[in-house]
Amino acid sequence: MITPTDILKAKILIVDDKDANVKLIEGMLRVAGYTAVHSTTESNAVCGLHDENHYDLILLDLLMPGLDGFQVMEGLNQVEEGGYLPVLVITAQPDHKLRALNAGAKDFVSKPFELPELLARVRNILEVRLLHLETIRTAELLLKTVRELEASRETVRLKTEQEYLLARKTQESLLPHHLPQLENYRIHAYNNATRFVGGDFYDFQQLGAAEWMGVLADASGKGMSAALLSSMVLGALCMEFRPGTEPHEVLNRLNQILCKKSLPNQFVTLFLFLLNPAGVGQFISAGHTPTYVFRAATRKLEELVSDGYMLGMFDFATYRPRRFHLEKGDVLIAYTDGLTKAENQKGEAFGAERLMEIIELEGAAGSLAVERALLTSLDSFTDGMPQPDDITFLVVEKFQ
Repeated sequence: MITPTDILKAKILIVDDKDANVKLIEGMLRVAGYTAVHSTTESNAVCGLHDENHYDLILLDLLMPGLDGFQVMEGLNQVEEGGYLPVLVITAQPDHKLRALNAGAKDFVSKPFELPELLARVRNILEVRLLHLETIRTAELLLKTVRELEASRETVRLKTEQEYLLARKTQESLLPHHLPQLENYRIHAYNNATRFVGGDFYDFQQLGAAEWMGVLADASGKGMSAALLSSMVLGALCMEFRPGTEPHEVLNRLNQILCKKSLPNQFVTLFLFLLNPAGVGQFISAGHTPTYVFRAATRKLEELVSDGYMLGMFDFATYRPRRFHLEKGDVLIAYTDGLTKAENQKGEAFGAERLMEIIELEGAAGSLAVERALLTSLDSFTDGMPQPDDITFLVVEKFQ
């Protein structure tokens, strides 16, 4: 969890060849409460300073003698080695903005800048940067746990079980500890891995006062390999999403990362949606199971179908959002296929038809009733049979 104190303690480097500009920005940041502000007027020194100090934000002027800002970013990209480049460009040249963003800058401020805008952009980048670092630390902890487990195969049963429980707790820490309280919505979620760890996850992010994002994903495979893949995807989503982000651009970049970094035949299906308090939103389903919307006005189900490739399978794949809306009393249900694959004693599957019947029967009573009915029916149907796949679902109700 990133706190306001963490943001104010973040390490910041100001780079400008004019000492007056450096002092002006440094004074503004210190008055705003930032305690670790550093500066340099030597553009040649920036990469070395960042390699040594690992700044959380670099405010970079573009037009400087020696190395200009674009050349500095080239060097910083090598220092970061594919990580999140925490650069906020300061420029008086409008035609330099797009070039700076393509070079790796995360945002820009136009000269002459206003203090509120500068502070807002500084805070936004720092929050994303610190979330990125926290995600990396969590993924490293999970990877360390996996390696420790692989090295302890010959240990006694009790010790092995304790270590698996540690891995499960590590993965559970990636899921939201508390479901968000969002204006006009009630949210319920359920997750149960078929092994100690699994490949399903869900998450929510507030993208500003006017919009929030929800996601449900299913990584291929089971156990540790699926858990590591899902943690990579979750970390990338946390790093990329912020106010004003276009969801299809995030998924296009994520698909390229997975195509390069995941193992052959590894992929992720995903349902991602954005909503505002009025119920207006958009969704992208990347090879995922159908998502259902119970319409309170008609008591009928509407299906939000997949029209995209699975993430990580094809490097040519692109994703596009579709518009949808929720009215008062409407309930959205997204799930992973482990729910419909659950089997009873006869080897019969729970199935999509049974799922839809439950939603149509309980939808008018609201999201909590749908969640309870699903869990009760699933427990009765399986009657203690081991589940063949991870089971995860989200239920979102617009109650006003």
